[in-house]
Parts: sequence; C-alpha cells; structure tokens
Amino acid sequence: MKVEIMEYINASWETSKEVLQNKDSADIVFIFGETDSFKKKEHFDYLRQQYSQAIIVGCTSSGNVLGPALSDAEITATAVQFDNVKVKLSYIDFNENDNLETLSEQLVTDLASEDLKHIFLLSDGLLINGSQLVRGINRVSNVAVSGGMAGDGDRFQETWVIANDQPKQRRIAAIGFYGDKLTISSSAFGGWSEFGAHRVITRSKGNILYEIDNQPALELYKQYLGGYASDLPNSGLRFPLSIKENDDDPEVIRTLLAIDEKDNSITFAGDVPEGYRARLMKPDIDILIDAASQAAKKINQLNDKQALGLVVSCVGRKIILGPMVDEELEAIEEELGQNVSLTGFYSYGEISPFETEDLHCNLHNQTVTLTVLYEE
Repeated sequence: MKVEIMEYINASWETSKEVLQNKDSADIVFIFGETDSFKKKEHFDYLRQQYSQAIIVGCTSSGNVLGPALSDAEITATAVQFDNVKVKLSYIDFNENDNLETLSEQLVTDLASEDLKHIFLLSDGLLINGSQLVRGINRVSNVAVSGGMAGDGDRFQETWVIANDQPKQRRIAAIGFYGDKLTISSSAFGGWSEFGAHRVITRSKGNILYEIDNQPALELYKQYLGGYASDLPNSGLRFPLSIKENDDDPEVIRTLLAIDEKDNSITFAGDVPEGYRARLMKPDIDILIDAASQAAKKINQLNDKQALGLVVSCVGRKIILGPMVDEELEAIEEELGQNVSLTGFYSYGEISPFETEDLHCNLHNQTVTLTVLYEE
C-alpha cells in the first residue's frame, strides 16, 4: 500500500506527501473539504486529471483530518495505491419521497461479492434520516459498514458528496473493499459522562422525542440543563442523550438538533425509539480525548504494517474540544503508530459498529470512529 497526499491551500493544489511514481496507479482518492471550495467543479476536474484511473470519493466536512491534526487546507485529497486489493464504487441519488431503507439495501447489494471485506459509506449530512439509512444497510449487509454523514462546518446549511462525478447534494456513496490480503478493523467510542436518572422514552416519532417517563421531553430536559436551558438548541451540543434498547446494550449517543416550544418536543440527529432507556450526558475534556485513545485500542494489531486510518468524528466534539481538538487525533496516532496514514473528517453523524467483530453498524452522534485497513 502506498499513500499520497495533496492539499488545496492558499488558492492552489500542493502535494504534501508524494510517493506514487505514476499517479495513474492510484486505486482510490478520498477527498474532504470546506463546503464553499469543495462544491466547485474545478477541484474534482483537477483531481481527475491527476489520478485518471482512481475512484474519487468524498464529502464536505466540519474539519479535515490529516495525520494527527486538523489540516489548514480547504480541501485534502488522500490517494491510495493497493497491491492486492480491489475497490468498487456504488452510489445513489435520492429525493425527499424516496424510501431510504430500500435505497440503502440496493446500495449494499450492488457491492455484494464473496471476497467483499468491508464497506465505507459517505452520505449527505442534512437531507437524510441516518437511522433509516443504517436500518436498510443492516438488513442485507454481511460485512461491517462504517463511514459518516457529510458536514458543513458549524453552519448546518448544505452538504455535498463526490462519487466519481461532480459534487452533488442528496447523494449516498459506498466503497467496497475486496481481497483475501486485506485486513480491516473498525471501532467507535463516545467518552461522554452520563448523569441524572435512568428514564424511558414513552412517546416519540422517528427522531422527534415528545415524552420521557410520560413527561414532556423539552420541559424535563430544561430542568436538567439549568442555566444552559436558555441557550437551547445551541447548548444541546453539550448535553446529548444516551439511548439503548436493553440495560446490557452499549449506549448510542444522540445529538440535539432543534426544539419545539409549542409541543415541548426535541428533534435529535437520529431516531429515538419508544421503549428505549435514556439518560442525559455531559462532556469532560479529558475523557473525550481518552475516548479517541480507547477507540484506537479496539483496532486489531497492525504489526508495523503500512496502513490507512479513516477517522470520522463528530462536529460536536470538535466544537467542545475547541483548540484541544488536535489532542484527540494525536491520541489516535499515539496508539496506532506513525505507520498509519490518518485521513478523514468531522461529520454530522458517524456510522460504525462498536468494534470489529460486530457486523451490525449503528448511527452515532458525538462519537469518534475509526476504520483502519492494511494489506498482509
């Protein structure tokens, strides 16, 4: 495996790590970037000229991961040449009337093969219900699926996806990785601290929460937040909701997106099913950073192999960590080692199983996820 890196910075493309003697040998290029630059046609055209034979795939972000730090570049491009691995792209464009579960089933089915090892998925981050997307995937996939939902800084206005074509909204792209020589590990870790009583979701619809323990959800939420309640929904990023179906299940984190004072409801960035256990969470900077290290520890031993690490972490973590956000990425590299080339993005939703052995993927919020791959 060989990895080459290009960055669009100061209005020009620069190669910050050049290792490919022939750029036509690249199999795939991962591209992540700030919305205003990423959606311009010229950047895809430039990368297509540079890597004429590669699959080019990526999305807008809320921060571009490159190595153990956020890149200052508006766009990053990571080109990968494999020795014994094949990659295949499947993508779909959707509209508001489409059945996302059916479309995601089709997306995964298009990649099916006996030697399929893993699927990495990128989707529109705003115009889609990520929970529906994941449900469809889990119905038909017999391999682990990871990835994330495109970001847009902290603006939450528009997101774009590239799938071997010009950037588009309302798009979902999936990459299949194939080959007996390929080893892939995935993991996810939140690192938030729970507080308050354990409660039950008693009335909800999709990602809208109406009642907890038969009490108005927003009213109860405000009681817990105290002085932070006056700054809702913005302060909701600091107080996500932990949910799980059964007491012994790992918790899935849900981020607050909006509130409705009229009906005392809360809208989250993922479904909050009735009957699920729920508990509020709060941040601790040291524990959040340690969570990145814990996610990396779940990755299979690399044995000093040259590897690619795809990092998808939540925009909420980036906002809360502030100038300490690089420490999250440094913790990952410290655990995985410098032979792992890290790339990725801060997202509006993370998709991953909790650990490699689990083939059931989940939609996460406020979570750091890792997908690490190398060739034997």
